Amino acid sequence: MAKLIYSALTSLDGYVADENGNFDWAAPDEEVHTFVNYVERNVGTYLYGRRMYEVMAFWETAHTVADQPAFIKDYAEIWRAADKIVYSRTLEKVTTARTRHEREFDPQAVRQMKVRPGRDISVGGPHLAAQAIKAGLVDEYHLFVAPVVVGGGNQSLPRDVRVQLELVDERRFANGVVHLHYRTRN
Repeated sequence: MAKLIYSALTSLDGYVADENGNFDWAAPDEEVHTFVNYVERNVGTYLYGRRMYEVMAFWETAHTVADQPAFIKDYAEIWRAADKIVYSRTLEKVTTARTRHEREFDPQAVRQMKVRPGRDISVGGPHLAAQAIKAGLVDEYHLFVAPVVVGGGNQSLPRDVRVQLELVDERRFANGVVHLHYRTRN
């Protein structure tokens, strides 16, 4: 059975982007990115909303950029090897391989994906993740908390839901980022 995982780079005050849409303060360094690669290695399908998909589409060709470090090439390979589903009413077409476009997020379809044997599923972006969290679909949370307070913006977690979690692991990085790994309690 596959797990549905929500991973986010977030500020200490819980935002994935500030009020201007900036998230450069969350860019992982080599140590953090290498760990993200480890966390993402078992993902077989990424679920995205339009905005997150447009940001992540960079990884389709990241490996072709000259002088990319090994950890960047590694993540590009992980991303390209996975299937992607983009949920959007406004997206005209997908531009990456192994990508399917759906107009609506269907929690029941995701439940069916989870019961099939195979690799894990990752939900990317706080808006789509909020729908999955509210539907009770998210099994694990990986929050990479950056040592910054941005004061507002795009929240990493929805306000109007309660989920009991169990801390599975935590890790500190030299740049001040802390990784928190939680599992949903049943």
